[in-house]
Amino acid sequence: MKLPKPILLSIVGATALTAACGETPAEQQADTMDDQIEMEADRSAVAAGTDEAALGMTEAQLLDADLVTADGTDLGDVALVRRDDNGTVTGLVIELEDTHPDRWVEIPMDGLTLRGNATDGDVQTSMSAADLAALPDADMSAVNNTTM
Repeated sequence: MKLPKPILLSIVGATALTAACGETPAEQQADTMDDQIEMEADRSAVAAGTDEAALGMTEAQLLDADLVTADGTDLGDVALVRRDDNGTVTGLVIELEDTHPDRWVEIPMDGLTLRGNATDGDVQTSMSAADLAALPDADMSAVNNTTM
């Protein structure tokens, strides 16, 4: 997919700005990936519309949610919603809290619940920060292919 020129220029500009701020190449790459993920998430949420995606939430509401433990400890942010060929939500890509450079993992929907309400709730898991850290990195090749 070819990006409109203003979006492409903003990615290039953001990458140049982070380079000027003394970030390592790994941090620069993570920042670029973060920008690509946000664009893909926005595109996907618009395409999904206001239909319920999972846990009583729309895709946009899921993308605004944090992943938290039962006691409310923030484990990360929902970055992407993964769907199968039928459009059913199968998992969430989570940007893990306090990782430098940024790191994303994919978790299945099994065992996830809504904490709070759909309008401003979070996604609750029984996984710990250590459990999430032990997961492999999420496959982000689809994001790279759709946004570049």
